[in-house]
Amino acid sequence: MRFNLLPAAPKADLKLYMSKPAAKQEQTANPLNALSALLDSDMAAVNAKIIEQMDSPVKLIPQLASYLIAAGGKRVRPLLTLATTAMYDGEMTRAHRLAASVEFIHTATLLHDDVVDESQQRRGQDAANLVFGNQASVLVGDFLFSRAFQLMTEDGSLEVLRILSDASAIIAQGEVMQLTTANNLNTTMDEYIEVIKAKTAALFAAACEVGPVIAGADTNAAKAMAEYGMNMGIAFQIADDTLDYMAQREQLGKTVGDDFREGKMTAPVLFALQNASAEDKDFWTRTLSNRDINECDFDHARTLIEQGGIIRQCFDLAYTYRDKALEALNQAPPCEIRDLLKPLTDYTINRKS
Repeated sequence: MRFNLLPAAPKADLKLYMSKPAAKQEQTANPLNALSALLDSDMAAVNAKIIEQMDSPVKLIPQLASYLIAAGGKRVRPLLTLATTAMYDGEMTRAHRLAASVEFIHTATLLHDDVVDESQQRRGQDAANLVFGNQASVLVGDFLFSRAFQLMTEDGSLEVLRILSDASAIIAQGEVMQLTTANNLNTTMDEYIEVIKAKTAALFAAACEVGPVIAGADTNAAKAMAEYGMNMGIAFQIADDTLDYMAQREQLGKTVGDDFREGKMTAPVLFALQNASAEDKDFWTRTLSNRDINECDFDHARTLIEQGGIIRQCFDLAYTYRDKALEALNQAPPCEIRDLLKPLTDYTINRKS
């Protein structure tokens, strides 16, 4: 098995992308840090590739892109591409390129989502659309999508191109699906799961699937890793939607209650509606269907969800997908990386931000 085939890029080159490094004793405090430490120089090579590909003579492009990327984020998706490639003994130089492509797809969708959702915060700072404007955010998002496809074609594999381009199309479909379910109290849990499969989990699945493809592993390996990523992504999004009704603003890194104010039909609301009293149903109809929201309504919504035991229901649902992810991961070859990917699946659910 091969790791860290390229030396770490010079620190000066990573200032726009790398957040402040954690203290050494914190590197293994959770499985994400431990996996990042194991693949440290590979991730440094990905960071360098990202900075290189963000460059443009149009100065606003790297300025806006680096504003969001330098704000941090967990970088779970590109890390999954590195991990699954190394786990199957694949060529890490290709993984660096494709992990950067995955991160560009993710960043582009964030820029577009924040415009659509009129978001105020992202990763603990003002959203890029507030700082640079909607037009610039959309167009730089388009630029990053284009860069992602350039990196895919540079790799030269039609199968890799198919996997990542399919994921990009599915993500866009998922965002449109979410628009069609917004403010609709008749949305079913199955419809909700289909939305988050598309808008979130598809990229997790693709990020994991390309690893064994790069390594030349058989189709069963690629399918197993896609299943791992898909189910991990679903669990991740259910937890994320639940955090919107329970996290503090400074922990979450975005404005708490955004989903409620935007009328998104997420797991907490769907569970709340299942056994809602007539009075509570009227509340959800007024606020979500009719979009008649006053200053105190989010606090009341959160009280209904917290006191109704709904937080536990949401996490139980997330854990069912965690279990499916682990079942798929068990098909991977035993190794240190697999041992870290197992608790990472729990970490994506139990995180506080």
